[in-house]
Formats: sequence, structure tokens, C-alpha cells
Amino acid sequence: MKTKVKLTNAQRRSLRALAHALKPVVHVGKEGITEKVIMAADDAIYAHELVKIRVLESVSQNRKEAARELAKRLEAELVSLVGRVVVLYRRHPDEPKIDLS
Repeated sequence: MKTKVKLTNAQRRSLRALAHALKPVVHVGKEGITEKVIMAADDAIYAHELVKIRVLESVSQNRKEAARELAKRLEAELVSLVGRVVVLYRRHPDEPKIDLS
């Protein structure tokens, strides 16, 4: 089971700052949030803890709904949603890389 952490406002702000330099590693295309997208995002978030995901305009789902669904299915915290870019955080269960203290 994955470790879900409730973020404080200060932690969320710190994660947004860290995410600023990141490029989106997963793109949600016209097919929407498929199992392949979830698997790719899960691998990325497991490796990096903090990831950006781009929701393309061709997605029929509302971007906010898509961001919430991604966070829920990945058991991650939604850090931010700016335009069509979603930033998600999930602490690594064994070897956390980001110190939120």
C-alpha cells in the first residue's frame, strides 16, 4: 500500500517551488486517463515523488476533474493545477527523496 501524506500549505508551497523546474513526464491524450497513463504516472511518481502531468486539450474530461482523478487513482496529493499541468506528490514508501520537514 502506498503512503499518502496530507500536505500543509507550507509543504505545498515548497513542492510547487521544487516542481517549477520540472518538465511534464506524462501526457494525458484524447483517450483520457487510461491504464497505460496511470501505469506511466505511477512509475514516474515512484521514481521521483514529485511529477508534472500535462492534460492535453483533446481530453474530453474537465481539467480539474482529470487532476482529481489522477491524484485519487495514484494515491497522491494534488500539489497544484496551473492551466493544463498537474503537479502530484507521493512520498516514496522506503527511500523518500524530498524532505518536507
